[in-house]
Amino acid sequence: MRIKIYTYIAISVLFASCSNIKYLKEGENLYVKGEVELNNDSIPDQYRGPLTERLEGVLRPRPNKKFLGLRTKLYFYNIAGQPKKNKGFKHWLKNKVGEPPVLLQDVNVPYNENLVRNRLENIGFFNAYVTTDTTIENRKATLNYVATTNKIYRINKVTYEADTTTQIGRELKLAQEGSLLVPGRPYNLDRIIAERERIDNILKDKGYYFFSPDHLLVQVDSMIGNHMVDMNVKLKEETPKNAKQPYTINNIFIYPEYSLVQGNYEVATPKDAEEYKGFYFIDPHRTFRKFALARTMFFHKGDLYNRDRQNQTISQLVGMGTFRFVKNNFMLADRGKSNKLDVHYYLTPQQKKAVRVELLGKTAAVYNGSEVNVSWSHRNAFKGAELLRLTAYGGYEVQSGGGININSNFYRYGLEASLTWPRIIAPFGWEPTRRFVPHTTTLVGYEFLNRRQAYRLNSLRFAWGYNWQESAKKTHQLNVLDVAYVQPVNVTPFYDSLATAFPYLQRAIDRQFTFGPNYKFTYTNTMETDRKHTFYFSGGLDLSANTVGLILGSNVKKGKQDSIFNAAFSQYIKTEIEYRHYMKLGQNRTLAARALFGYGYSYGNSTRLPYVKQFFAGGPNSLRAFRARAIGPGSYNPERFGNDNFVPDMTGDIRMEFNLEYRSKIVSILDWAAFIDAGNIWLQNADTVFQGGKFSKNFFKELAVGGGVGLRFDLTFLILRTDLAIPLRIPYLPDGQRWVFNKINFRDPDWRRDNLVFNLAIGYPF
Repeated sequence: MRIKIYTYIAISVLFASCSNIKYLKEGENLYVKGEVELNNDSIPDQYRGPLTERLEGVLRPRPNKKFLGLRTKLYFYNIAGQPKKNKGFKHWLKNKVGEPPVLLQDVNVPYNENLVRNRLENIGFFNAYVTTDTTIENRKATLNYVATTNKIYRINKVTYEADTTTQIGRELKLAQEGSLLVPGRPYNLDRIIAERERIDNILKDKGYYFFSPDHLLVQVDSMIGNHMVDMNVKLKEETPKNAKQPYTINNIFIYPEYSLVQGNYEVATPKDAEEYKGFYFIDPHRTFRKFALARTMFFHKGDLYNRDRQNQTISQLVGMGTFRFVKNNFMLADRGKSNKLDVHYYLTPQQKKAVRVELLGKTAAVYNGSEVNVSWSHRNAFKGAELLRLTAYGGYEVQSGGGININSNFYRYGLEASLTWPRIIAPFGWEPTRRFVPHTTTLVGYEFLNRRQAYRLNSLRFAWGYNWQESAKKTHQLNVLDVAYVQPVNVTPFYDSLATAFPYLQRAIDRQFTFGPNYKFTYTNTMETDRKHTFYFSGGLDLSANTVGLILGSNVKKGKQDSIFNAAFSQYIKTEIEYRHYMKLGQNRTLAARALFGYGYSYGNSTRLPYVKQFFAGGPNSLRAFRARAIGPGSYNPERFGNDNFVPDMTGDIRMEFNLEYRSKIVSILDWAAFIDAGNIWLQNADTVFQGGKFSKNFFKELAVGGGVGLRFDLTFLILRTDLAIPLRIPYLPDGQRWVFNKINFRDPDWRRDNLVFNLAIGYPF
């Protein structure tokens, strides 16, 4: 039976592959591949592959796209035939799904030869020549471009020609230090362009507003012999006068309520404006407090023009979060009679008040439900670009499986108010950054949760903190105080009886009180999409009641547990670290890896982290072969309830997790992935209930491992993800029997029910 299936698949693949050829007209050949061969033994092997790939990337046109070795888009184009109408299924199949054939006759070979030759000369392979061989087999054409290169040309010396009797000539000479054109390095056109831009940046920061990289000329002499070149950097003779002189800032005008419907930008004079600390405001309706905008200005009257300050000012205005558009305009002052510039900042405010309504649907292994969020926001609430947000939310979830109402259906609702200032508000003069806008946020929230057949919870939270961006890659978040209080009420006798039989269920109804600071640092360069390797790192520290616990001498192990508001406060130190590495394997292929570490040390007034602060494993963004919160701690075998093997939340004080995922594009919006996940959670201290849950030196023997495949639908505005996973190693099985490869049996319905885990989620797991 299997032989018949494999034979059928092979015949189908062969048919789909060959069927595209039969649609070609007489004399036509399908262009299937363009490849470049380097005829130069002096190029090291580590550079040969990337250079060949780069050269092949410039060839045009590209062959028809392939999926699993088949040109499926071309196949759909062909089978659609010639639609009779500009609508309908065939028209859609041919023009939206399909792709017309790329024929050999469509390839301009001399044009491609020139492209390859040009790219080689741009990196120092002068006098290269390219020949092309054509191979046609079964009406499929391959073009092989053979690039013969001489020895690469290198830089011999670099001179900067400038008239040092002029100010710009002296600046050009000073710019020679730090040059990107270094003797001994290969000639590279991109490096020459970058050097011109580097000099332009230096001059822009010294007041040369009208200067441009195009005013610089780099002369290259390749006739000195021995495959070397001399370079001479100089100003072009036709460089205009205004580009050769620095400019200073004159008057600064700010238009806080400028509207784009006004058409041309307004040009005010000091007599038309209201002056504040040297800045001129055109704000007749007094929509903004002047100090809030004045503090974002990096220019002051009399300053030398500086592009970095210009960009910093724009960044500050945009970062305030209250303007839809920010535009600046530099104009010659005094009708060009002096080297001075007037600066005009045109600010278009966003809509001040807005209401946002969100309706969410939720699904999980046992619970299904929905939630509605209504948020009202006011930008510029107190005329200082403050953001005031009031949010009300409510939702319910219904237990649809499990065979037992361990937690029953529930509903919850809550209110939250937050106020954010676009600056640091502190009792001392602390300003962590001026390049980006720091923010101060205070938040107050309340939530009520009602599990009608189990218990009710009242939750209160207050936070005061700061977040700021150190650079484009580094961000910080510091909550000076974060207070959370959870109070259970109306615990039912039914749940009490369950908590008596299974003590870990008691954790959900314990009073919880945490207060203290927390901090998180994030670094990422994933926005640099041209890099082969990109990274993401975040590290956080969460503290609760450390000073208070030490002052009171709290020691729960010796019977001294202190309380505040009738709740034993939690005393702990918790840290979390996450590291991600993304490696490009090709144009549409990526290998993504993640490592997670979390550790919570409870002492004094606590023996373990509070329930809301503990770690868990499993779920669509964790160990995908295990349901959320259904694995661990350690080798503990969780108690299961009902027909669906429902597992109550398993949490721990320590977490370790590793993920590896291969991602590749299929067609258009559809990608696929293969992944493997490993990890678990553990307890800080031994617990008689959770046998095997304590962290030990043999932790690696208790790692859960799972793997699977999935599809990703990239819809631009969101990514819809589906993953299908199976466990490969189950930590609660007896030691020596935890690897379960030999038990995989997709034909067994019982095995599929117990082991296949399907996850539907939005966004990538990491």
